[in-house]
Amino acid sequence: MKRIAFYGGSFDPPHRGHLTVARALLTQFELHEFIFIPALHAPHKVRLKPTSAYDRYAMLCLVTLNEPHMKVSKMEIETPDRPYSVETLTRLNAELPDDEIFFVMGADSWMDVRTWREWEKVLTITNIIVVSRPDVEIGFSHVTEEIRSRVVDLREKSEPGAMATGVRSGEPSIFITDTVNLDISATEIRRKIRENDPSWHEDVPPEVANYIEKYQIYN
Repeated sequence: MKRIAFYGGSFDPPHRGHLTVARALLTQFELHEFIFIPALHAPHKVRLKPTSAYDRYAMLCLVTLNEPHMKVSKMEIETPDRPYSVETLTRLNAELPDDEIFFVMGADSWMDVRTWREWEKVLTITNIIVVSRPDVEIGFSHVTEEIRSRVVDLREKSEPGAMATGVRSGEPSIFITDTVNLDISATEIRRKIRENDPSWHEDVPPEVANYIEKYQIYN
């Protein structure tokens, strides 16, 4: 059995925070693989038009090229008619029946999860890892009591193997972790690029910076 985490999102652009999350969770959850799934678009953010999925996919491939336990999946890009997380996770469960699957989401996604299609199913069909952010308060009153009963709070417990504490046998768990204490915003990176603020280079890997400048992604 492999332990595999899938991290869905826009990654517009991929930044140091995304890589830091991947590296930290690989250690904390003793994962075999960490797989990024760039979305074609976020269906619950209908007013926002993301950068081309192919550019975002290419940037993720560049930054994970020398990371042996990280990969990038095209599954949501290649199925534009099925953009919802519930469908992605159902497909992953069917394709990887012998593996232990974790679905990673940020603190802001956790707090907005009720806007997702079949959000309760999303939180019950696989293990969930919620990565906290310094500026987002993690709450639980917006989810049902049954879902709250499966929360495993790992904040201040970053050592490998800590996740075993509090897990209910045979049921997917929702892990809350603060192993990453970075607050990097893709929205702010795009704003800085448009406003010619060079400090955005500090927030992205060099490969991403080079790609953005060469192809004028946000100008």
